Amino acid sequence: MHPVTHKIWSNYTTCVNLVDLSWQQQLNVLYETGYTISLVALLVSLGILTYFRSLRCARITLHMNLFASFAANNALWLIWYGSVVANAQLLLNNGFMCRFLHVILHYFLLTNYAWMLCEGFYLHTLLVSAFTSEHKLVKWLMALGWPIPAIIVTIYTVLRATSDDNADTLQCWINEGNYMVVLIYPVCVSTLLNLLFLCNIVRVLLTKLRAGPAIGSQPSRSMLQAFRATLLLVPLLGLHYLVIPFRPEKGHPWEYAYGVMSAITASFQGLCVAILFCFCNGELERLSLLNATISHESLK
Repeated sequence: MHPVTHKIWSNYTTCVNLVDLSWQQQLNVLYETGYTISLVALLVSLGILTYFRSLRCARITLHMNLFASFAANNALWLIWYGSVVANAQLLLNNGFMCRFLHVILHYFLLTNYAWMLCEGFYLHTLLVSAFTSEHKLVKWLMALGWPIPAIIVTIYTVLRATSDDNADTLQCWINEGNYMVVLIYPVCVSTLLNLLFLCNIVRVLLTKLRAGPAIGSQPSRSMLQAFRATLLLVPLLGLHYLVIPFRPEKGHPWEYAYGVMSAITASFQGLCVAILFCFCNGELERLSLLNATISHESLK
């Protein structure tokens, strides 16, 4: 008997769509591959920046915090896919630890965008207000990069934990639920703010470069490199959140293409961060060449 209509019916609600299940499993493999590659690249980047202590400055400190937040987030996503998504019994039990993992994972996800905003704000402040104390600026950015996401995630957690809707409280919170917007809106605001910062940075840079050596505080080469890296990263980092309102419905012809693009942009973010802010860092290249020359001379 149907619980609502009290008529005889055949209950197919617990049946599994094998085609959709196979597609989701392939998509999960793509996510896991991207997160693994990104995690390795980020750990290598952190090792490089830790090794070259002579490069330590305010900007490198921000880079290292950005790398750390991405590395933690990628590691937690791999744990999530390996221990929660693939474990149907764990999802049904809906234990405290899997819900706690969901909360911590999304905290570090928000820190990614918070530190990206810190990178953009740092560049903007140095160009627009050249006499700002970098040491004090980094302290203020530390207060933005780690604590603010914690406040947002706490609000999100309380809302989900106290919700009366089963979509919010069951299955280790694996479904987006009704309160995912609490996390999505800050990410979109962060991305849009960074775009505004970068537009103004472009304006200031063009003004200074056109003015030539006659104007003071010309942008350094390292600052220009950091700007290019940030300019490339900002649209990329928020892309899959900005297009969420346009997500195709189930069965739409664009559903698979959207899923693949979301998986690539989300899981390979860490790799892009490592490449643009570390592996393509001109200062690191020059320092590596200098160390190689010194080692060669000492061997002679």
